Amino acid sequence: MSLETKADLRAETVAKLQNLIRANIDAYDGLRESAEEINDPSIATLFRELAQERSKLATELQDYVEWNGEDAADDGSFAAGVHRAWINVRSKLNSGDPYVVLIEAEFGEDHIKNAYEDVLKETAGSAMNSILQKQYAVVKSGHDRVRDLRDMYANRK
Repeated sequence: MSLETKADLRAETVAKLQNLIRANIDAYDGLRESAEEINDPSIATLFRELAQERSKLATELQDYVEWNGEDAADDGSFAAGVHRAWINVRSKLNSGDPYVVLIEAEFGEDHIKNAYEDVLKETAGSAMNSILQKQYAVVKSGHDRVRDLRDMYANRK
């Protein structure tokens, strides 16, 4: 068995990267749409910033997949599309209430954070480990910011 390098990843590693690409695209789409639904401009700005972070993470992973001779995923999952539709309905029913949108955004952030945690466990020792660790730190920070805002709004209720 040869040593895995970033330009010669195992098929299993590439498959895991594809899953993270989709998770980042899902997060990008969800955060961007949530920014449009929420009535609080400062939270909308945060969502747009986090969406841009997720887009950059997806692009970085797409580069590694393509360097390994594969076509990188370029769209999100069906389940995430259903979740975004639910956010839109729920937000409209609650007139863009920041707390309601933050609940759903934090749910999405839980999903991507857990996806990174799973992949990090499954690819321990991979040539991609240092990059995935750095990306996880970005995702975890964004997750925590959304969670803390959600908790702050919950205490206002």
